[in-house]
Amino acid sequence: MKARASAAPPREVRVIGGAWKKSKLPVADRPGLRPTPDRVRVTLFNWLGQTLAGWRCVDAFAGSGALGFEAASRGAAEVVLVERDAALVASLTATRQRLGAEAVRIERADALQWLARVPAASFDVVFLDPPFDSPLLAPALVAAARVVGAGGFVYAEGPEPGDPLATEAAGLEPWRSGRAGAVHFALMRKAAPA
Repeated sequence: MKARASAAPPREVRVIGGAWKKSKLPVADRPGLRPTPDRVRVTLFNWLGQTLAGWRCVDAFAGSGALGFEAASRGAAEVVLVERDAALVASLTATRQRLGAEAVRIERADALQWLARVPAASFDVVFLDPPFDSPLLAPALVAAARVVGAGGFVYAEGPEPGDPLATEAAGLEPWRSGRAGAVHFALMRKAAPA
């Protein structure tokens, strides 16, 4: 009798640009964890620019860290990966060490609580990709809008298109948006104070 195959090998995504281009990032099998697809990341970083030299970034709900490691690979000065799952934090830490990603800091925390503690206007871009089909995107959008500086960006990804009224109420202006299969994604810009 043949032995049953063990668990499937870990899934992975690749960094698509910058210093760590083609580096593999492991993707754990966790409920709601769907890393940002390659083609969406290509589009997002075309919108933001190929280099993020000097930028301060937060990848809230980091999961695999694909967005945060991508930003660090493109020269971001500071990238904070916020993740509450201990196993994912361990995976992010191992990836950080393997890449020698000195600009990356990993925080084990609830993303909404962490964003609530951060001083206002501390970051240039906040990436929001909460667990798919969770109700966390709307409150995360409000929290992210507070911590991004004027002229900075908030990226949001989920199963539904963004709500223009929620975006406006958060003090954000629609910048770019798209769809790839079941994933809707949008880049918003923080309005300068009047």
